[in-house]
Amino acid sequence: MDIYEIMEMLPHRYPFLLVDRILEADKKHVKALKNVTMNEPFFQGHFPGKPVMPGVLIIESMAQSAVALIVNYIDNPKDYLFYFMKIDKVKFRKPVIPGDTLIHEITLEKERGTMVVIKGKSYVNEKLVCEGELTAMAVKREDK
Repeated sequence: MDIYEIMEMLPHRYPFLLVDRILEADKKHVKALKNVTMNEPFFQGHFPGKPVMPGVLIIESMAQSAVALIVNYIDNPKDYLFYFMKIDKVKFRKPVIPGDTLIHEITLEKERGTMVVIKGKSYVNEKLVCEGELTAMAVKREDK
């Protein structure tokens, strides 16, 4: 999926759209890419002189990537919004800085109705920088 297809799937927009490309996707696995650039608005304050991508945004990018997997399990995915229910076992292993390319590897652990549990691992230059388990649910949009 390119950025235009991602924008059809996700309601997020700049500056909060944190996925640039879906490289692979099937019913059990997603591989996604996020280019981390110095012009990201959060780098102004996190941290001046030593910019580091906030861990919570790495997790958010991972979760946005996982939506490419969740949409396989519901009818009419454009009629839904996707919400975190739980975040577990998260570990940050290395800082992510401007110029890095984050690669998220997402695997489905459990699916029940519109709820999924996924495991995510994020890499920069094939080195693990973050991992965790996320639970999310698709909720029918009220504006549809």
